[in-house]
Amino acid sequence: MLMIKAIVRPEKANQILIELNDAGFPAVTKIDVVGRGKQKGVMIGDVVYDEIPKELLLMVVNDEDKEDVISVITKTAKTGEKGAFGDGKIFITPVEEVYTISSGKKEL
Repeated sequence: MLMIKAIVRPEKANQILIELNDAGFPAVTKIDVVGRGKQKGVMIGDVVYDEIPKELLLMVVNDEDKEDVISVITKTAKTGEKGAFGDGKIFITPVEEVYTISSGKKEL
């Protein structure tokens, strides 16, 4: 199993959730976050904005579903603006075990 963490633009998050659901991946946790990437924020005039609003999407999937999920997220999250930065990042980490709290069962 793998945990997929995707940091995306807020205006793209709901469409990503719809596309993931349509692709058979309905289980997602969405968290409002702020941060900055390699560009170190955005400078407007003399002010640097380094706490840029983003959405963090978390999901655990079977290993064989990884490429499908990444494809849905990247296709939907990409703005297509030439030279644009800030479309987001996807992080993949292994998950050793998953338990359902209500039943106590070890399952995804």
